[in-house]
Amino acid sequence: MENIYLEGKGNDEKSKGEPDVQQVTSENSPSRVEWGGGLEFLMACIAASVGLGNVWRFPFTAYENGGGAFLIPYIIVLFFVGKPFYFLEGFLGQFTSKSCAKTWAMVPAMKGLGYGQAIAAFSIVTCYGGLMSLTLYYLVASFQSELPWSFCREEWKDQCIDTVSKDVNRSTRLLHNDDRTLRSSAELYFRKIVLNEYDSIEDGIGTPSWELCLGLFVTWATIFCILCRGVKSTGKAAYFLAIFPYFVMIALLVRAVTLEGAANGILFFITPDWNKLWQSSVWYAAITQCFFSLSICFGPILTYSSYNNFGHNIRRDVMIVTTLDTFTSLIAGCTIFGILGNLAHEMGTTDISKVVRGGTGLAFISYPEALSQFQVVPQLFAVLFFVMMFVLGIGSAVALSSAVFNILCDHFPNVKNWKLVLIVSIIGYIISLVYITPGGQWFITLVDYYGGTFVAIIVAVLEIATIFWIYGLSNFLNDAEFMLGSRPSFYWRLCWVVIAPLLMIFILICTIVTYESPTYDGVPFPDYAYGIGWFLLFLGVVAIVGCILQKLVQLRSSSLIETVKAAFRPSEEKWGPLDPKIRLEWKEFVAEKKFRHRGGCVEAFLK
Repeated sequence: MENIYLEGKGNDEKSKGEPDVQQVTSENSPSRVEWGGGLEFLMACIAASVGLGNVWRFPFTAYENGGGAFLIPYIIVLFFVGKPFYFLEGFLGQFTSKSCAKTWAMVPAMKGLGYGQAIAAFSIVTCYGGLMSLTLYYLVASFQSELPWSFCREEWKDQCIDTVSKDVNRSTRLLHNDDRTLRSSAELYFRKIVLNEYDSIEDGIGTPSWELCLGLFVTWATIFCILCRGVKSTGKAAYFLAIFPYFVMIALLVRAVTLEGAANGILFFITPDWNKLWQSSVWYAAITQCFFSLSICFGPILTYSSYNNFGHNIRRDVMIVTTLDTFTSLIAGCTIFGILGNLAHEMGTTDISKVVRGGTGLAFISYPEALSQFQVVPQLFAVLFFVMMFVLGIGSAVALSSAVFNILCDHFPNVKNWKLVLIVSIIGYIISLVYITPGGQWFITLVDYYGGTFVAIIVAVLEIATIFWIYGLSNFLNDAEFMLGSRPSFYWRLCWVVIAPLLMIFILICTIVTYESPTYDGVPFPDYAYGIGWFLLFLGVVAIVGCILQKLVQLRSSSLIETVKAAFRPSEEKWGPLDPKIRLEWKEFVAEKKFRHRGGCVEAFLK
C-alpha cells in the first residue's frame, strides 16, 4: 500500500514570521521545508562544494601526485565522473524531497547506501573540525606585530630559513649537503610550535594544547549555531560562506604569481608527466579528490537539493557549481605551486617536489609563506586569509554534518532539531580532539584514506548500480523527463551508464590489486593505526551490506532467487515525488511512457 502524503499549508501560504520558507508535509514524517529561493540553494552548494576540498586538499594531493601529472586525470575525471554524479545526486534529492537514507529506499536492499554516505561524511567532518581549529590558531597569531612563522627561532639553528629575509648562500650550502635538512620557518612553525608534532605515533598521539581545544570548541559551536534552525539558517549563512572567500583567494593568487621563481612552480603544476598517466594511483587520487571537491557521494548535495522546489532548474546549478569548483581548484593550485616555486628559487634548487614535505599540512605551510611576502600590512592579509579558511571550512562542515543530521531526523522525528544537532556537535568535538594532538596529522591522513576516499568510491559504484542496473535506465530517464521537461542528453547517459562505472570499477580493482598501506611523509603507521583505518572502512561497508542482509532475511521465502528478486525489486511505494498532486501526475506520466516506449535499455540509452 502506498504512503499517502498530505500537502502542507506552507505550499500555498507563507508561515507567519518566516515569509521565505515553504513546507511540504507528509502524514508520517516531519514537515519538509524548502529553500527561501533558488539562489539560496545555489549559494549553499557553492559553500559546500567550493571549500576545504579545493583550498586545503587539492594542492597537497596534486603535490604528492606529481603536479601536472595529476591535473590532467583530475580534469578528465571531473568531466566524466564529477559533473554527472553531481547532476545525479542533485536530481535524486530534488525528485524525492527526502534525505539520503530515504532516497535510497527506492531499492529496499540498498537503503544502506545512505548510511554509508553518512559514515564517510562524519569521518571527514571531524577531520575538518581539527583543521579549522588550526586555522583559528593561525588567525589569532596573525594579530602579532611580526608574523610568528616568518622568522627562525634560535633553537632551530641551521635547519631553518626565514620566509622573509632568506640567506641564499646558507640555503644553497645546506641543500647541497642534505636536501632534507633545510626547512622554511613556516614549516617548522607549523610542525614544532602549532602541532608539536611527533616523529612517530608508536607510543601514542599525545594530548592537544588548550589553545587548539578552544579553537575546536569555537568551530563546533559555529556549526551548531548554523544547523540548529535547519535550512532556514543554513540558507542565509550560505551567501557569506560562498562569496567572501573569493576576494581573499584572488588577492593571494596575485601575490603568489608575482613572487620570484613562481613561474617554475606553476609550470610544475600544469606540465603533465605522460608516464604517470598509466599509474592507477594517480587516477584513484583524481577520482577521490573530485568527490572531495564537489562533496559528492557523501550526502550533502542530495540533502541540499531535497529542499528545492520540484520545478527548480537543477541542470543550470550543476553546471555553475562544477565549473566554479574547477576554477577554484586551479586558483588554489596556482597559488600553492607559485609559492613552492618561490621557495625552490630561494633554496637554490629546481626540484619543486623536494621543497617541502607533502601531506595534509601543506596548506598551513605554503599559504602562510605567501602571506609573509606581502610588503604592506601582511598581518591584515593573514587575518583575512585565515578568516577565509575558516569560512570555507564551515561551509564544508555544515554541508557534511547536514547529511548526518537529516538521517537522525528521519529516525527521531519527535526530537527537536537543536537537540539532534547538539548531539552531533558534541560527538564531533570529542572525535575531532584526536586530530589536534601532536600525532593528529597522522590520523587525518589515515581517516582521509580509509574512512573517506575508500568508502566514497565504493558508494559511488553502488550508486550507479542501484539506479541504472537495478531501478533501470529507462525508468530513471522517464522520471528525469517528468521533472526536467526533457530527457538528459546523450553526454549524461554515456557518463552514467558507461564511462563513470567502468572507469571507477577499473581503478578500484587496480587500487586493490596494487594496494600499498598509506604512510605519513614516507613513514609507515603502527599496526594499531592501520587497524583503526580498516575499522572505519568496515563501518562504511557493513552499513550497506547489513541492510542488504536484513532485507533478505525479512523477505526470505522458499526460493533464494525469489528472495533476492524481492529484496532488490524497486519500490513504487517509497520512490517518487513527495507532493501528492505531483506524485499523481508522475504516475500518469510514467504509465503513458511505459506504454508508448517498450524498447528497453538500449533504445532508452540511444534515444
